[in-house]
Parts: sequence; C-alpha cells; structure tokens
Amino acid sequence: MSSMSKIAGLNGPGRQKSAEKTDAILKGAMGEFLAHGYAATSMERVAAAAGVSKATVYSHFQDKQGLFMTLVRRLAEEKYRAVFNPQDSQFLQGEPSAVLQSLAHKMLDNAMGDKQLQSFMRLILGESGRFPELAQPYVENLAKPVIELLSQYLASRGELQLSDPEATARIFIGSLVYFVILQEVLHGKKNLPLERDRLINSLIELITNPKH
Repeated sequence: MSSMSKIAGLNGPGRQKSAEKTDAILKGAMGEFLAHGYAATSMERVAAAAGVSKATVYSHFQDKQGLFMTLVRRLAEEKYRAVFNPQDSQFLQGEPSAVLQSLAHKMLDNAMGDKQLQSFMRLILGESGRFPELAQPYVENLAKPVIELLSQYLASRGELQLSDPEATARIFIGSLVYFVILQEVLHGKKNLPLERDRLINSLIELITNPKH
C-alpha cells in the first residue's frame, strides 16, 4: 500500500465512523451517569443509550472507569478552551483589573449557563468520596492549567506586590468555583443570594490594591 493510500485510510470513512461512534458513546454515557450515578451505570446501559453493541463500547473504552474519565477529560478540555481560547494571544495581556474582570466573567458565564455541567459537577463531587480517582481528569485538565496560567500572569505583574501569586490565583479561582457550587450546584441562590458583580469586584479589589 502506498503512503498516500495509508493516509487516505487513516482519514477515510472508517476513521470518521469510529469518531462518530465515540461521540455517540460519550453522549449516551453522559446521560446514563447523570441519571443513575457512576456505581449504578453499566456498560450495557451505555451501549443501549448510544445505540451500539456492548462490544463496540468495550472496543472504544477499556472499562467503565476509562469511559468516565474520558468523559471528564473531554468536558474539562472544552471548558478550558472556552475560557482560555488558544487563538486569543491577547487574553492575558493588559492591566490586571481588566484581565481579572474578563477572566471572571468568562468563567461564570461558561459555568452558570451550562446546566449539564452543573449536574456533572454534582456527580463528580458525589462520587469522589468513593472513587477519588474519577475527579483527577477534572483537576489535571481544568483546575491545574487555569491556576498555573493565572499564577504566571500574577507573578509577572510586579506592581501588585503579591507575596504569593500562586496562592492568590487559587483564592481567585476557588472563590469563583465555590460561587458556582453554592449558587447553582447546591441551589443556594434562593437562600443565600449574591450578585456576581459584587463577588468579582471585591476579588479584584483585594488583588489589585497593593499593601503598603
């Protein structure tokens, strides 16, 4: 077989069909995990929801844990790209108050408008006690890179006079994540409401007003 034929085979109908089945399996798995939880979801359930055979599910994913972790990893990567667009080289350029304002609004817009993400966060939080390894793809593919990138930016802004840029980045990101969890995931907005702008503005004020 010529090299061109091999390339055509790698990008031909077979590869496309496999990708379509992978997407169908992940979509079916998302629905099953959200409806029944991790422990009660079986590969048989996922196969039925995806409209494929159980053998097909196993041929794409070794086991249920691998399927769940792939689902978390894909979701985390999608959310990371939604906040930190790889094509937007200017995103972390500019005055800290403007950069932090933009980042905070992007994070909250992305999380608070996505009911499926909120349901999935409940699932991860609920299952992480019994299955701590299931939360690792979320930490590795979303929380860690966001904190690292923001830490680097804050460290580069000497005028802020931050003694610990990494801890500051964790406080900033953690406050926004907790806001989403408390207001949306745990339905606290009825009993403990808070306008998002109050939170964002207070966080920015704490960070951008250097101590003298």
